[in-house]
Amino acid sequence: MKIERVDLQRIKIPLNSPFETSMGVETHKECILVRAHSGAYVGFGESVAMDVPVYNEEDVDTVWYMLEKYLIPQLFSREIEHPDDVSRLFSWMRRNHMAKAALEGAVWDLYAKMNGLSLSQALGGTRTTIDVGVSIGIEPTIEKLLQRVEGFIRDGYKKIKVKIKPGFDVEPMRAIRHTFGPDVPLMADANSAYTLADMEMLKALDGFGLIMIEQPLAHDDIIDHATLQRELNTPICLDESIHTVEDARKALELGSCRIINIKIGRVGGLTDAKKIHDLCETRGVPVWCGGMLEAGIGRAHNIAMASLSNFTIAGDTSPSHRYFAEDIVTPVIDFAAPGMLAVPTTPGIGFDINESAIRNALIEHKSYYANRESTTTVIPTW
Repeated sequence: MKIERVDLQRIKIPLNSPFETSMGVETHKECILVRAHSGAYVGFGESVAMDVPVYNEEDVDTVWYMLEKYLIPQLFSREIEHPDDVSRLFSWMRRNHMAKAALEGAVWDLYAKMNGLSLSQALGGTRTTIDVGVSIGIEPTIEKLLQRVEGFIRDGYKKIKVKIKPGFDVEPMRAIRHTFGPDVPLMADANSAYTLADMEMLKALDGFGLIMIEQPLAHDDIIDHATLQRELNTPICLDESIHTVEDARKALELGSCRIINIKIGRVGGLTDAKKIHDLCETRGVPVWCGGMLEAGIGRAHNIAMASLSNFTIAGDTSPSHRYFAEDIVTPVIDFAAPGMLAVPTTPGIGFDINESAIRNALIEHKSYYANRESTTTVIPTW
């Protein structure tokens, strides 16, 4: 593959309802879409970086900058035999994983299309459907939370993930268990809201039969998590702490967790996500695919990744309509059966691009060419 042109599109889409975590409240999805062109083929990627650097150090502006200044020019500098080459090509640059993943994802889609493969097949996926869980933000009251849980159980979701924070943790879990019983597949996600000083409260969560507690301690920690895991019966799942396959190896050797959440953008792309998947599979450690409120292109990449064999826990890739009134792909991503999504079998990501939706959400569009000057279109916001 010789990449001849790359387009960046910055879009902003309102969420159907606010989504609150211990890190704050999100009311819209702002992201960068990437198009990689080679001959008649176009591959699509999506950056999952937020518009503020609260999840990690990246945001939408830094992703655009890194793509424009470093990553796109380097991609133009040589032919690519396989998408794995992109990960090696960018390996000199420290961090900036979400910027790398956005461009690498477009190359993976391009490669799959050029070879007549679905993205799942190109990655080595084996599943024809994936189980879907739901992530519920912090609700204003426990009563409202119970209403939401009831609706999602009725919809058939295979896992109920509830965001928690200090002051909204034990009682919500107790209320869910009391109302819906012990068989609901339930987990808590703390987004790094606690410290070891909260040990007794975290141990209290052991009483609710949770599948896991996700990232209870600091975003960059694997030491204190090992201390905590030794005290808990409930498995700890690491998210923010795992950026590389080496992070995963060290965390597993220390006993910091028993489950890992793999987010493609957080770990630098599909190639490195697959490496972490493979490592965990050899260690007998289950993984699942987390979500970052992706629009349709990012969701399609998640579906393909979650088709790999060791994704044995339902991920966070809900149908599009849960978040957006209009998605940027067609057909809209929706259940094939309650709590299940079909893995596309057509070449690439398996979805068409909803150009009208992208135009409606567009803030800026810039095209970069291997052999001539870039061009920019700035869309006024009103």
